[in-house]
Amino acid sequence: MASKAQQQQQAPPQQQPNSVPTYETLKLERVREKVLHVELNRPEKRNAMNIAFWREMVECFNKIGQDPECHAVVISGAGKMFTSGIDLMEMGSVFLMAEGDDVARKAWNIRKKIRDYQESFTVLEKCPKPIVVAVHGACIGGGVDLISACDIRYCTQDAWFQVKEVDVGLAADVGTLQRLPRIIGNRSLVNELAFTARKLMAPEAESCGLVSRVFRDRETMLQSAFDLATEIASKSPLAVQGTKINLVYSRDHSVPESLKYMAAWNMSMLQTEDIIKSAQALMEKKSPKEVVYSKL
Repeated sequence: MASKAQQQQQAPPQQQPNSVPTYETLKLERVREKVLHVELNRPEKRNAMNIAFWREMVECFNKIGQDPECHAVVISGAGKMFTSGIDLMEMGSVFLMAEGDDVARKAWNIRKKIRDYQESFTVLEKCPKPIVVAVHGACIGGGVDLISACDIRYCTQDAWFQVKEVDVGLAADVGTLQRLPRIIGNRSLVNELAFTARKLMAPEAESCGLVSRVFRDRETMLQSAFDLATEIASKSPLAVQGTKINLVYSRDHSVPESLKYMAAWNMSMLQTEDIIKSAQALMEKKSPKEVVYSKL
């Protein structure tokens, strides 16, 4: 039998409770209490989205969705810009070299790959934690797909956005054409951007509703994004996450359907102690930030 010392040496290292996973294309950091910062981390490649990125986005946000120590998320890009979009050099071969003995089978496999890549941004909507995205510099192609799936969008004065896909011979297929019309609410403008691939500069992005605030520089924007996330994270996690889930549901369903879903949701959620704690804090004239809510 192995000695106790040998067993201790063979035991795998235990992950610290507040540690974060490491990724090849993403950098995670706990910047504030209950707030995670997820940074696109390929600055030398202008944060281009390679094969690892599409896989890691799903892994990362599925874990964040289950992390009781995280109540809100901020996404940003490292380096000189938010992202240059898809890594054409690496990703081109994925579709040009599709497997299959005939056209139908190749098409079947390509469809599966597209659905997998769509999940890389749909996972942002599925994650119940509110996600604030902070954009500086260029946000091109897949970057617009990404931010369209986030809950709140900030940008800097030098930021610009481009639905670039028509310039590389394809229709945007991982979310922009489905989500952007619901965000901007101006079908004519969405069509113009998607048909021409023209740049949408920060002032116009704010005026059309793509972003809610514009900042003079990246550092100021990030601090404001962290402040906002901290404010969100201080609220009842049941209330905030339930609100996000119902907002996403109501976007895709009629008002009667959404009200029915809301009633079914709250018939159990209204029984939480968070309501009693919040009401008591109000009566005692305490700040909501002073209320201690149970983990979720």
